[in-house]
Amino acid sequence: MKYRKLGHSNLEISVIGLGCMGMSEFYGSTHEGEAIATLHRAIELGVNFFDTADVYGPWTNEILVGKAIADRRDKVVVATKFGNMRNEKGEWLGLNGQPDYVRSACDASLKRLGLDHIDLYYQHRVDPNIPIEETVGAMAELVQAGKVRYLGLSEANPDIIRRAHAVHPISALQTEYSLWSREPEKEILATTCELGISFVAYSPLGRGFLTGQFKQFEDLAEDDWRRTNPRFRGENFARNLVLVERISKIAQNKNVTPAQLALAWVLAQREDIVAIPGTKRRVYLEQNLGALDITLTEEDLSHINDAFPVGAAVGTRY
Repeated sequence: MKYRKLGHSNLEISVIGLGCMGMSEFYGSTHEGEAIATLHRAIELGVNFFDTADVYGPWTNEILVGKAIADRRDKVVVATKFGNMRNEKGEWLGLNGQPDYVRSACDASLKRLGLDHIDLYYQHRVDPNIPIEETVGAMAELVQAGKVRYLGLSEANPDIIRRAHAVHPISALQTEYSLWSREPEKEILATTCELGISFVAYSPLGRGFLTGQFKQFEDLAEDDWRRTNPRFRGENFARNLVLVERISKIAQNKNVTPAQLALAWVLAQREDIVAIPGTKRRVYLEQNLGALDITLTEEDLSHINDAFPVGAAVGTRY
């Protein structure tokens, strides 16, 4: 395993972490036993950066992660998030960045996780109705109270990042980044680099599309959220599949899987990037970590960019 420093902290996090969302929801059937076994295997292999959120489940993913790490807390860096609200039925209720909500959400997450502190606490999505200074001010109070160690933002623009960082150091920005979602290259990556903020790439495998395992829309389970995603639907699916086939050929020439190539590409972009591919099975976890053994030359990167140029993916992210 390789490690990189987490932003403005004294923590070293694995360059490939583990996104835990799919263990509880969104990507078809779930199995708690296999999920916990996957979390334990990740730790055995040196993965120490686990990503969850209160909204996953909703709420059950934090409980699952807490259960899995209860007897090995000192081996992991736990990141969770607040800000997206759902009800008992799972319906989405909107965003909330109000200070009182920040405090109550943190207490609820600590209880579900079974922890006395959260290592990295993200605002999951910025609430446009609450000044970021107020939200981050409340998050900073959690740091002072010892409930949170370091702060992060997710899907925030450069202005918001700068304003938040002026209130309290931001250690990580989490944003979607992969071969088919390269928007952060416009301004975000330069901003995080300038401010010394780690960039955490979520969905680095394009929600699984870049693995090459989906050949047709029907390969997605009927209860899989991706069936509603524009990039997985209709003509978009077919056009995006052509892009993946190009990547698969490059991967085959290097004797690696498309997923490993896609992950290696993300990690090769900058020294301050870490990736958190999500999986709920040990076999895919182990395959993903094979990306660490891949060295991409400038020629490789050029071939990949030619095969999958910026903006080539068809359909919006959501």
